[in-house]
Amino acid sequence: MKKSPLCIVFFMLSLSLMATETKVTVRAKAKDAKFIGSSIGGAYIIIRNTLTDEILAQGKTEGSTGNTTLIMKTDRKRGVPISDEHSAKFLATIDIEEPVFVKIEAHAPLNRKQATAVASTELWLIPGKHLSGDGVILEVPGFVVDILNPRTHQYIKLDDVKNTPFNIQANVVMMCGCTISSGGTWNSDDMEVSAIVKKDGVLFNELPLALASVNLFEGSIRITEPGHYEVIVYAYNEKSGNTGVDKVNYVISQ
Repeated sequence: MKKSPLCIVFFMLSLSLMATETKVTVRAKAKDAKFIGSSIGGAYIIIRNTLTDEILAQGKTEGSTGNTTLIMKTDRKRGVPISDEHSAKFLATIDIEEPVFVKIEAHAPLNRKQATAVASTELWLIPGKHLSGDGVILEVPGFVVDILNPRTHQYIKLDDVKNTPFNIQANVVMMCGCTISSGGTWNSDDMEVSAIVKKDGVLFNELPLALASVNLFEGSIRITEPGHYEVIVYAYNEKSGNTGVDKVNYVISQ
């Protein structure tokens, strides 16, 4: 017996009414730092059904990095949130009919591709049982390292640099964009920032970079020969285990 279009509409409507709206708050937090929010481009959140791989919700975290005192300087007590109403988050609203086991991913920081890391967890979502407050917090380790000098694929004449120190500069911040300074909350004295320089694929020099100003690390080498050079700058904090790297290639020509 052929069903009328009206019956089909009522059938589909009844199915949709069976699904229950379930809200999930997801936050990405930099390891040893604050929430990853709008100021650095946010974290991209994906919630997917682990069985079917269907994406149930996706979007960016938006908001502030949070309250420094609350997150970094207050002893954590069970049940006490570390977020406030302004802290960056992604709020997903998912309609589900029964408990669903999901994987939640955070790709962060979204706009710094050389630093983007993926943090994830898996858990059950239960219809109508919202995950609010702090919600699901995914910790993202690392540093964002950007080499400022030399520039990518920069051509430099040997005569311009052979009689003067060649400056290497890098900007280093936490994964949330929080600043690094001497004696600050994120203390440069606890960090090792160094440059590895290769010439024509062979190690040429390795040198520490010192803090010149907030977030800015620099050092210099002598270059006396033409060639294809590569600079690798890394940041490392033994206490937190955070690491970060950036690389550029440049050419010294005759």
